[in-house]
Amino acid sequence: MLHSKTILPNASANLFLTDGGLETTLIFHEGYDLPYFAAFDLLKDEKGYNSIRDYYRRYLNIAKEFKTGFILESPTWRASSDWIEKMGYSNSAVAEVNQKAIQLLAELKEEFKDYLPSIVISGCVGPRGDGYKPGHIMTASEAREYHSTQIKVFADARVDMVAAITMNYAEEAIGIVHAANDLNLPVVISFTVETNGKLPSGPGLKEAIEKVDKSVKTPPIYYMLNCAYPTHFMEELQDGIEERWTERIKGIRANASCKSHAELDEAIELDRGNPQELGRENKRLKEKFSHLNVFGGCCGTDEEHIFEIIKQMTSSAAL
Repeated sequence: MLHSKTILPNASANLFLTDGGLETTLIFHEGYDLPYFAAFDLLKDEKGYNSIRDYYRRYLNIAKEFKTGFILESPTWRASSDWIEKMGYSNSAVAEVNQKAIQLLAELKEEFKDYLPSIVISGCVGPRGDGYKPGHIMTASEAREYHSTQIKVFADARVDMVAAITMNYAEEAIGIVHAANDLNLPVVISFTVETNGKLPSGPGLKEAIEKVDKSVKTPPIYYMLNCAYPTHFMEELQDGIEERWTERIKGIRANASCKSHAELDEAIELDRGNPQELGRENKRLKEKFSHLNVFGGCCGTDEEHIFEIIKQMTSSAAL
């Protein structure tokens, strides 16, 4: 047996897995109704709590089989003040909901600690607005103030890091980094892009990453890309292959589908894409950008996709 130590991905060249599309799995595979795509709402009763726990276990078992590290990303993408209030919770429930989510991950880490080389507990922060559309753009100061409430709960719960997922403009990302800096928490920023490789707000990845890095006291420990298909951003990355900003990207959580955000918004059925092809696309990314070491999935992906990604990635002796 291994005895897991908490090694963050930026401090290791080893592969780390994370989970897939939590919300799409719960809605389309398990039949749950998630208001506002809010997975944390299931933590309120035993059935929902067990469903989320079992969901993570399936991915942890893949990491166990392939002997990779694992990032337990909390089911709190929608667990910030505005979204909680929209769902009828009191604003004071932010602390309770996020604490409960982290406690679930702590239990899972304890369960699997002897089987994986590193298990990271990450407090997940989502956008204040829509994940696909910028909508009202906050200043960095406004974003810092808004997100500090949730991030303070993560700090009190002693998470290993914070990850802001599906960021679509730089100012919100900057505010989140400031809020994490205030509490001495390592932070990861994951941007989403459109089919042209640009953020929904317009800038390219280079501009967004460099802007965040230059605007904060302690930059993110790394960046990720999520909620887009690999072919949407491959060319953008290729154009900057010898530049510092591409080296700052360590992780990929791709969608199962190659459809645009607008098409996915209108879809009434889940597009699972082709798990084998998604595995090949992720392997191509790893071959071109060897420093990438965090792989998971986003909308439409499930454990079959993650299994294919790690199976294909580890099938080559060169990797």
